[in-house]
Amino acid sequence: MKFDKLQEFRQAAYNHLGKAHDATFELTDAILTTRNAYSLADLSLSPFFRRKWSSIYEALQDSRPKRQKLMQLYIKQMPTQDRPLLAGDHTAWPRPDAVTLQERTIEHTSVTVPGNKPITIGEGYSTIAWVPDDSGSWALPLRHERITSWENPIDKATWQLKQVCEHLPTRPISVWDSEYGCAPFVLKTAEIPADILVRLRSNLCLWGAPPTYSGKGRPRKHGIKFKLNEPDSWDEATQTLEMNYPKLGHLIVRLWENLHFRKTAARPMSLIRVERLDDKGNLRVSKPLWLAWVGEEMPPLSEVWRLYLRRFTVDHWYRFLKQRLHWTLPKLSTPKQCERWSDLMPMITWELWLARDIVADNPLPWQKSIAQLTPGRVAQAMGIILEGIGTPACSPKPRGKSPGWEPGKPRQRRIRYPIVKKTTPKPRKEQAKSA
Repeated sequence: MKFDKLQEFRQAAYNHLGKAHDATFELTDAILTTRNAYSLADLSLSPFFRRKWSSIYEALQDSRPKRQKLMQLYIKQMPTQDRPLLAGDHTAWPRPDAVTLQERTIEHTSVTVPGNKPITIGEGYSTIAWVPDDSGSWALPLRHERITSWENPIDKATWQLKQVCEHLPTRPISVWDSEYGCAPFVLKTAEIPADILVRLRSNLCLWGAPPTYSGKGRPRKHGIKFKLNEPDSWDEATQTLEMNYPKLGHLIVRLWENLHFRKTAARPMSLIRVERLDDKGNLRVSKPLWLAWVGEEMPPLSEVWRLYLRRFTVDHWYRFLKQRLHWTLPKLSTPKQCERWSDLMPMITWELWLARDIVADNPLPWQKSIAQLTPGRVAQAMGIILEGIGTPACSPKPRGKSPGWEPGKPRQRRIRYPIVKKTTPKPRKEQAKSA
């Protein structure tokens, strides 16, 4: 009985993989049970992959995972009694040497050589994930998709949030990093039934509510200016809270209401400032945390700022994705193959989540036992579970020996594609001047 939910999920996911679903599903089991791999073909050495190594490449070429169906399958695994907490972010898949890969763009990366710019050449992927717990490192992606060369992270995240909210039973709370703390993101998410908690850069400028209409001229849209890095421009806080947090120490949390960006006067938001103090009352961190709440009724001030701390579980998932699930390992030749390979990562993560209460901790000799299993610890023990529940994939059929390349047939060099440099559109005034 304890394996039923996991088996049902695996069967449903298997049915949504489209063509080549047998080889593709066995590939996911090989990823789960292979700790170290030096190439994509190494995954074929797993005992759970019963086919030849070339079937991996054929599966990524022929498979058509149904993302919408898979997303709905993931949402069915979520509890319905509480408001879901969603976290969004994007990351880069570096491919600096893949000159024959289409639509490579310049992406931000946190791993750089000292003295160089924090950028790399490759593909960007946007993710929106469900954060299930109040603590821990679990983040369960609902959508993980490539940012094309004609999209930007804000447009992609807005579209993903809209797709997810259409199938959620209750209004979610979504948390975002400072890259999304801008007027375009607030405007584009205005019609989406989701509350937004986003971090703001400390050099931004906000505006208060406009004064009452005097009866002459056009009504004002903005009130007094509120600069985050100039305390002299601040009004008196609506609410101030002092508290001792176990991990962060003494905190002062302040709240200002009814502020907005210059271009979002119709969408007011609440501003939150979180300061960490030492025993002498001085700032422990030079830059305090600025947050903005956009949406309906905000949770209590003592709770809302802690929701943002759960956003960092997405960063944990990105690290797990690249180090343990071998996401950036293959050197695939087309963007479509990269997308199909990336579609398997959320499915694998959800399998681990459903198996977390089934498996027993199986630490390596240099690891300590833990009570709350992480995704990596669950993956270490998945081999025994997969042997017990089996696989919905059919056994391979002998197909004979491939004739190979036809003798005398000419070979052509692959096309080399330039790097796509994204540009921001000019304002209308500048377009008129240039015309």
